[in-house]
Amino acid sequence: MTLIRNTLLCATMLMGVGTTSAFAQEAPADSSAGGDPNDIIVTASRRQTTLQDAPINISAVSAEQLSKQRIDDIKSLAAFTPGMTVVDTGPASTGTVIMRGLNSSDTSVTGSQRESAVGVYLGEVPLYYDFKLIDIARVEVLQGPQGTLYGLGTLAGAVRYMPNRPNTDGASVDAHGRLFGMSHSGSFGFNGDMAVNVPIVTDHIAFRTATGYFDSPGFIDYNYLLQQPGISDPQPVRGATAALGSFGTAADQAANFTRKKDVNFEQTFTTRNQLLLEANPDIKLYLTYAHQQTKTGGRQANGAGVLGTGEYEGPWRYLEPTNRKADLYAAELNVNLFDFAQLVSTTAYTNQKITQHRDNTDLLLDLDYGYEAFPAFSSYNDSTAYYRQFNQEVRLVSSHGGPFSWVIGGFYNNLRYYNNYLEHTPGFANFAGVNRPDDLEYISFVNTRTKEKAVYGEGTFHITDAWQVTGGIRYFKYDAFAIGGTDTPLFGGGLIRTPYPLIQFAPSRVKSGSTGDDGVVWKANTSYKFSSDLLAYFTYSTGYRTGNVNRVAPCILPLPPGQNVCALPGELAYGPDKTRNMEIGVRASLFDKRLQFSLDGFHVDWNDIQVASQTVNGATGITVNGGKAVSQGVEFTGQFKVTPRILVQGTYSYTDAHLTETAPGVIVSQGVQYDAPNGGRLPGSTKHAGSAGITYTQPLADGRDLEFNWTATYTGDIYSRIGLAGNGEIIPDYTTHRASITYHSKQVDISLFADNIFDKYAVIAVENDRSSFNQVRTDVVERYYAYGVLTPRRVGIDFRFHY
Repeated sequence: MTLIRNTLLCATMLMGVGTTSAFAQEAPADSSAGGDPNDIIVTASRRQTTLQDAPINISAVSAEQLSKQRIDDIKSLAAFTPGMTVVDTGPASTGTVIMRGLNSSDTSVTGSQRESAVGVYLGEVPLYYDFKLIDIARVEVLQGPQGTLYGLGTLAGAVRYMPNRPNTDGASVDAHGRLFGMSHSGSFGFNGDMAVNVPIVTDHIAFRTATGYFDSPGFIDYNYLLQQPGISDPQPVRGATAALGSFGTAADQAANFTRKKDVNFEQTFTTRNQLLLEANPDIKLYLTYAHQQTKTGGRQANGAGVLGTGEYEGPWRYLEPTNRKADLYAAELNVNLFDFAQLVSTTAYTNQKITQHRDNTDLLLDLDYGYEAFPAFSSYNDSTAYYRQFNQEVRLVSSHGGPFSWVIGGFYNNLRYYNNYLEHTPGFANFAGVNRPDDLEYISFVNTRTKEKAVYGEGTFHITDAWQVTGGIRYFKYDAFAIGGTDTPLFGGGLIRTPYPLIQFAPSRVKSGSTGDDGVVWKANTSYKFSSDLLAYFTYSTGYRTGNVNRVAPCILPLPPGQNVCALPGELAYGPDKTRNMEIGVRASLFDKRLQFSLDGFHVDWNDIQVASQTVNGATGITVNGGKAVSQGVEFTGQFKVTPRILVQGTYSYTDAHLTETAPGVIVSQGVQYDAPNGGRLPGSTKHAGSAGITYTQPLADGRDLEFNWTATYTGDIYSRIGLAGNGEIIPDYTTHRASITYHSKQVDISLFADNIFDKYAVIAVENDRSSFNQVRTDVVERYYAYGVLTPRRVGIDFRFHY
């Protein structure tokens, strides 16, 4: 493995960008910003320019590269974007996006983009959802804090999905289908999508729709599901050897368990619909409705071998279905104000609903409440979460020409979160002699609201044609409010407050809290063009992430006897964290564009870090502020056209992210608080990562060709927890390979492909920590510890049609 890794890293330094994209060979037909049709156009600076001339650290993945590497969502994008890590936690979640190592949370097999330090946008709309990348013109990735122009959540960077727009020029149809088989799975997968553009009134009205369905087979088997919860024995073999044992004989298993194969399947329906209303070339309105729903049956994880389970086997007692649904409504108005400025107004509303059913047994066992005294003890939980977000942004972008250009704007965001949560313990009420036939053991609710307002401005002055300087500033203010409640219907006063069959919250069990702050972030940038093909830049930028109220019901003080799952006063809220970033970079296109590359070095200081922790009561996940950190490194992306037919590509990133002061007591393991140590490496991201690939194109007659591609991606080791404190561990590095053979014609592309060719098994995330592995509670072995695992080999055929 060491030889493979060193070979790959050396290759990336000599070669150029991979199949990535930073130099994607596509541009819109109306690319007015550049004269070369091969120049990709980017708008991350809120102004249109070519990627070569962009004076900031940005990479852009073209539509061609998205299709060539079968990049369907942000999880698969990260392997080809220097400095970005996204753990593929499967369809049950969005995955946590980490850029330049700025993350303090433990790894998880159920990651969530919601608390990321990276802002994700669909066009101009900030969102917290992984919409599929269909009919996308390009994806722009901005490394480093982007607080001035983007603000909301761009502590470490921003990712923008730029969709193709409806146009009145003519009708078009783009169809795509993919059929594939997957190792360790019992069925085939199918993906299909179609984008249709329909002019309705020449020069005035057009409609564009992109709709797709993703049906991917799972590969994780749940072989120990309880036949009759509350009656079936979850662990037939007990005693001193239980931790080393198994689930008993074949007869034991037949008497207690049922099996379900391939539970981590994905069934996603997605659609994005846009209507263009154009009064004239100076006034355009885009109306958008997007919808996506994803269903799955379980985690993309195994039990790390507990009780003899296998690499693609989950030991949990219940199926764990997740249903995620999102709707986005947006209106974007573009008005040319007398060729002096462009007015852009974006209004958006997003509504998400996520329902989950999870095995809850090991959480209750780990809390050591003594439930294992009931021989058939098990537990499950049901949760329903809603996210409702409204945002409005208005900005003016100069269009008057001259040496000075500017952007000014205002931003408003209102995010509401609602969660209802119930835990059940089948059969336990009868065992304990409690009048609760529904076995409802714990209930909670929490509602939060976060409002953010901001005004910003940025100006650029061209001192000469080659030299420019840019400065920007943003003022933000936010406030957050939460109200929540808890109760324990099986115990103590809970039996009286919410007697069967009621599910209610007494006023005494409901509490609220609030927090808020304001501040300023700013940016200074300069760049110099030594020639049209060589640009160097320097940027100093700051970023912020709002604080918030933890989504845990507040404690009732004094604490009542028995179970308490709640947040103490000091655990209710956390403050904002901020970054300061310095970077220098160069972007070049040399030897008649045969060699193209981008190279940068950066240093980021991170203050008042938001760290994932747990409540003292109930070990519920919360966020706290703790300590300072630094991240520094280099990022490279490039490509070299060896001959007109051979293209060599590569990416490489080195990231050193670690604490610069001790954060006391922020890590909790087995009820013990640990300090996050000074110098401790930050978790969740790689120190080294890279990709390397080669493409050979064989021309055929009539403009057709055959394209052969082989790409290797290297993912370095990852820390599961800050500095490995509190039983953290190192997740090993791994290398995967993918290849394709594609037939191209003017209207049809057909590919044979293989991903993870050698069927590499790799751990990509750890749930909880090693102290809970084989933890025994009175002869009952916990299954709380888990490994997230890499998607195994896929082999299939991919078809695209354009008319």
